[in-house]
Amino acid sequence: MQNLFINPSKEQWPKIIQRPVFDSKALEVAVAAILEDVRLNGDDAVKKYALQFDKLQAGELKVTGPEIDEAIQLVDEDLKAAISIAKHNITAFHAAQKEPLQQIETTNGVVCWRKSVAIEKVGLYIPGGTAPLFSTLLMLGIPAILAGCSEIIVCTPCDSNGKINPVILYVANLLGLKNIFKIGGVQAIAAMAYGTASIEKVYKIFGPGNQYVTCAKQLVNKEGIAIDMPAGPSEVAVYADASCDPAFVAADLLSQAEHGADSQVLLVATTASIIEQVKIELEKQLNVLPRRAIAALALQNSNYVVMDDTTAAFDLLNAYAAEHLIIAADNAVALAEKVVNAGSVFLGHYAPESAGDYASGTNHTLPTNGYAKAYSGVSLDSFVKKISFQQLNKEGIKNIGPSVELMAAAEGLEAHKNAVSIRLKNI
Repeated sequence: MQNLFINPSKEQWPKIIQRPVFDSKALEVAVAAILEDVRLNGDDAVKKYALQFDKLQAGELKVTGPEIDEAIQLVDEDLKAAISIAKHNITAFHAAQKEPLQQIETTNGVVCWRKSVAIEKVGLYIPGGTAPLFSTLLMLGIPAILAGCSEIIVCTPCDSNGKINPVILYVANLLGLKNIFKIGGVQAIAAMAYGTASIEKVYKIFGPGNQYVTCAKQLVNKEGIAIDMPAGPSEVAVYADASCDPAFVAADLLSQAEHGADSQVLLVATTASIIEQVKIELEKQLNVLPRRAIAALALQNSNYVVMDDTTAAFDLLNAYAAEHLIIAADNAVALAEKVVNAGSVFLGHYAPESAGDYASGTNHTLPTNGYAKAYSGVSLDSFVKKISFQQLNKEGIKNIGPSVELMAAAEGLEAHKNAVSIRLKNI
């Protein structure tokens, strides 16, 4: 982190909370061309881009049973046990989100209710490059299954030998997912959005990815394919007071920074001394990380802020609207009442972001780039539509019909009025 701000004025806040920017126009042109090629040429285009980007001479795109069987044998038993714990917790948290159907009689003879109905066909994009995110398959696959989605497509990149990371295939098998395809990047989003001979078109696409995948999701969204949320590079904000452990805070910042060079971290501390101690720990811990080069680049996009006024500090954090917000303070639960914009919040000294990324139970697919001001993270609700119903009997239409007639007439919609009047005359 290069920039230090001491009790910054509100005029300085836009600079502090700005995310890394890049040339989106050039990116959109390149991505749109791939999307159109796959839309027109299907599997042939998908295989062409696999060769171009991944050096893969693609054959059958769908993963076979023997490939899954082989992958299962390659996964360490301790890791399988760890995944089992994560699966249990994620399932418990998301299963509790099911809403009971409630019928409300709004007026005598008028009954209304809302029903959750699964989105029939969903596509899950699981990154598999420098960090194969098998945890994301748990986060997306579990609520999709709980919601009752009848068609679940999984796309994930493979290596130049046509092999998918075995842990991803192990998790897919554990969840009972059968339609797994060896496709990554923009071409995977295109295949799920438009459908090909091998892959069925879906109604909604989920999953994180690099800037190309994110751009592809946003472009197909304009064409009517739903997506989980707008998302960009991953990010964390940490609030730390005198009760924090600087080593813990540094570890949290680095755990986010190692995601990618375009990730961002923001530290808001109550004193400059805390920041100095965290900087010392950052240097120590960074030097031993295998992904230290990536983390170091990410830290260049990031800021230190000293704010001795707690209310102002949380005003700044709410303006930033972090994907992940860690409150490293003894009174974290009380301070959490000040949070109105965040994707997921981690309270206290023993709640690292990593817990939510893997096994606490909450979902790690979260809004970034300030979208937490208006968007939620993925949940069971993300995989259902809420359909409203109403049933009126004769008493019901008699009770509300005159009001509907008056309102329709006031808007100049006589056919709307008549749809009620014709019934009232019939009673």
